[in-house]
Amino acid sequence: MASDWKDRLGVVFSTNPDFKYATETDDVEATLPPSQQNLRVWLDRLKGGRVATVVRGFIGSSDDLQALGKELKKSCGVGGTAKDGEIIIQGDHRDRVVDLLVKAGYRAKRAGG
Repeated sequence: MASDWKDRLGVVFSTNPDFKYATETDDVEATLPPSQQNLRVWLDRLKGGRVATVVRGFIGSSDDLQALGKELKKSCGVGGTAKDGEIIIQGDHRDRVVDLLVKAGYRAKRAGG
């Protein structure tokens, strides 16, 4: 624990000799199986009038979200990003994304815009 002090920045000194500082641990959210995921596919307008397909509702780790986003981008042949529980695909690919998600075992449907 050479860098333990970095976790305690901003902590006030305690005179209690039995005090044990406990750091918060990041609880990694378990990824639900595809059959339990309830995903919604939206069309979103970006700056400059561009459109993007947005997949919302993913419950799981950011690594699994990144992997799913990478697969969708590859299948659609476009760029995009996956962060904060959302996958953003450049362009209007709602029907294709819904089909790909359903074939992969996800519960997905078009929503909004």
